Amino acid sequence: MTIDIALVLAIALVAIALFATEKLRIDAVALLVLTSLVLTGLIDPGQALSGFSNSATITVAAMFVLAAGLQNSGALSGIGNLLGRARSPAQFLLILFAVLAAIAPFVNNTAVVAVFMPIVIAATASIGMSASKALIPLSYVSQMAGVCTLVGTSTNLLVNGMAKDLGHPGFGMFEFTSLGVICFAAGCVYLLTIGRWLLPDARGTELVEHYELGKYITELRVMPESSLIGTSVGEAELSKEYGVFVLELLRGNEKVWSPRSQKLQEGDVLLARGDWSQLDELRKSAGLEVNAEFKLKQRSFEEVDQVLAEVMIAPRSRVIGATLGMLDPGWDHNTTALGIHRRGQVLRQELRNVRLQVGDILLMLIPKSGMAALRKDRNVIVLSERESEKPAGWRAPFALATMVLVIGASAIGWAPIAVTSLAGAVAMTLAGCLDAEDVYDGIDWRIIILMAGLLPLGVAMSETGAAQFLVENTIGLVSGLGPWVVLAVLYLMALLLTEFMSNAAAAVLLTPIGMSTAGMMEVDPTPFLIAVTFAASTSFATPVGYQTNTMVYGAGGYRFSDFVKVGLPLNLIFWALGVMFIPVFWPF
Repeated sequence: MTIDIALVLAIALVAIALFATEKLRIDAVALLVLTSLVLTGLIDPGQALSGFSNSATITVAAMFVLAAGLQNSGALSGIGNLLGRARSPAQFLLILFAVLAAIAPFVNNTAVVAVFMPIVIAATASIGMSASKALIPLSYVSQMAGVCTLVGTSTNLLVNGMAKDLGHPGFGMFEFTSLGVICFAAGCVYLLTIGRWLLPDARGTELVEHYELGKYITELRVMPESSLIGTSVGEAELSKEYGVFVLELLRGNEKVWSPRSQKLQEGDVLLARGDWSQLDELRKSAGLEVNAEFKLKQRSFEEVDQVLAEVMIAPRSRVIGATLGMLDPGWDHNTTALGIHRRGQVLRQELRNVRLQVGDILLMLIPKSGMAALRKDRNVIVLSERESEKPAGWRAPFALATMVLVIGASAIGWAPIAVTSLAGAVAMTLAGCLDAEDVYDGIDWRIIILMAGLLPLGVAMSETGAAQFLVENTIGLVSGLGPWVVLAVLYLMALLLTEFMSNAAAAVLLTPIGMSTAGMMEVDPTPFLIAVTFAASTSFATPVGYQTNTMVYGAGGYRFSDFVKVGLPLNLIFWALGVMFIPVFWPF
C-alpha cells in the first residue's frame, strides 16, 4: 500500500463515517473531501474543479429546474387528479403505479413524491383506504420508475458522468429501460400482493394510538385567570381528563424538577403533548394560551380568516437545522407555529430551541389568503387535505411538451442531455412556468455540491490505485468464482452502503471499484456499473436510505420496522433480478 492509497482510503473512510452519522451536512462533507484531496496533493486544482463543470452536475441542476417548472405549472397535479377516480384500494394503487410509471422516469422522484403526498392522503381518505397502505408504495414505485432512464435519478447521471471520466463510453437515455421495466413490474406485483399485506393498516384513532400520528408537542402558558393556578399537574389529572401529557414545566428560563408535583403559577409554561383537538380543548377550558415566544406573529384561533395547516419540512428545505425561533427573518407567510410532531421522538426542550429536521411536521396557523403561497414554498410540503391545484392555462401542456422534447432530442442523438435539459430549463423560465427565484429555489444545491465535490474522489481513487487495492482485498477474494458471483457481491455492497448513507456518495465510492473489478477480471465493466447504478438508486429497507422514504416516514405514521419488513424483501427481489438479468442484457 502506497502513501497515496492510504491517504485516499483514509479520506474516504472519514467521509463514509460523516455521511453515516450525519454530523455534518452532506454538501459540507463533500467540500471537506474536495479540500483534503487538493491539500494532500492527490489531485491538482484543475481536477478538483472538474466536478462543477461535469455534464452530470449540469444535467442534474437543469433537471431540478425542469421538475420545478412541471410542478409550478400544475402539470403534475393535473395528472394526479386521476387518483381521485379510484373506487377501491386495488384500483387506486394500480392508477398510482401507472401515473408514476409515466412521470417518475423523467422527473426527479423527490419532486414527484412532494407533489403526490397530499393528493394520496386526500384520495385514500375519500375511498376509506388507509394512507399507510399507499405512502410507502408511493416512495418505492417512484424509485423503481426512476431507475428506468438515464435522467430518472441524479444517481444514474452521477454514475454515467464518473464512468465517462474513467474511460467508459457512458450510457444512452434508455440504456437501463430493459432491466428497469422487469424490476418495476416485479416490484409492483410484490406491492400489490405480499407487500400490501405486510404494510400496516392504520386509520384515524389507530394511527394515533399505535404510531403516535397527530401527537403534537406545544407550549401552553398559564394565564392570570387560569383554573390551574395553585394546582399541580398531577392533581389536575390532565392526561385522564384531556388525554394531554405534560412533559416539562418551564418556569422562567429553567425546567422545574418533578413537574407533576409542582403547584402551577401564573406565567408557567407547560410543554404538553397530545392530539391537537385535545390540546386546544385544554387551552380553552383551563385558561391557557399557546406560548408566543417563537418570534412569529401570534394570532387568535377564533379569527375567521385563519386556518390550521400541517406542513412537513421538505428534504432540501433551507430551514433544516434552523430553530422555530430563527424562522422569522426568512418566513414570509405570516404564520404562527403552534406545535411540532417528530416521528419516533418525544421532544423535551423549549420548542423555540428545537432544530428542525427533514420529516418534522409543524402545525401552523396561517391566514387563508396565505395558503397558496405556502403550497408553493419548496421548504415545506403541505399535508393538510386541500383542493388540487388547477393547471395554469397553457403553461401546463407547454411544460409537458418541453419535457418530452428534452428527453426525445437527447434520446435520438440530436444533442447531449446536458444541452437539451439546459435549453428546456430556459424555455420553461421564459414561458413563465417558473420565475427567476423559482429557478434557484428549485435546485437542490446540496446535491449539486455533493456531486461536484465527490466526483474528484472517484478520479483520485482510480489514479492512485486505491480502487484497485480495494478490489484485490475485497471482491478479489471471490474473483475465482467467476464474474457472476463478483457481480452479486458488488451489488450487495452497494445495497448495504446505500441504506445507511447518501446514495450519491455510495455510487461515487463504488463506481471506480466497479471499473477496477472489470479490469482485474479482464471483462466489460458495463455489468458492474449497471449493478452499482441500480443498487444505489433503489433503497427500500430503511426510512433514511432515500429521501422519499424519509418524507413518507412521518406522514404515514410508520415504524422503522415497517420499512425493514416491506423493503428488505423488495431489495432482495431487485438483487436477484439484477444478478440474473444484468449479464443477459450486458454480457461480461
